[in-house]
Amino acid sequence: MTYEEFADARLAALLRYAVMLTGDPHQAQDLVQETMVRVQLHWRRVARSDAPERYVRRMLTNQFIDWRRGSWARRVLLRGEADETVPASTDHAQSAVERDQVWSWLSRLPRRQRAALVLRYYEDLPDGEIAEVLGCAVGTVRSSISRALATLRAELVEVC
Repeated sequence: MTYEEFADARLAALLRYAVMLTGDPHQAQDLVQETMVRVQLHWRRVARSDAPERYVRRMLTNQFIDWRRGSWARRVLLRGEADETVPASTDHAQSAVERDQVWSWLSRLPRRQRAALVLRYYEDLPDGEIAEVLGCAVGTVRSSISRALATLRAELVEVC
């Protein structure tokens, strides 16, 4: 597989993953662009790996964790697309407020915890693969997810 074939096949999925990590589509595009430049520069190594997509996802995750060390992550607030599954009688303003509140809570989590949550609940990866992507032990993945969920629960209790 060539770099171009890989990029054509996986770019959209990587972008969706990056949006979930960053919470902002524009920041996600920047993150994917920087990561794909690195992928292209090291394509021979990536292509030789057992799972190139997993290798690139790990590169993207590491880039996110290290990227500008918090200068932009605290300011990000996602305004998502309209949810077409919500019935028309729903109060859209309240839905937007709730969605923004969740994104606000997620943006305050440490990057590793947020990445672990996205890999678990958005990418639907098992603990072993998450550990591989994050470059840590399976126990660390479980504790990161547990701590992140505890933090989110505490935030929810404060609001209610």
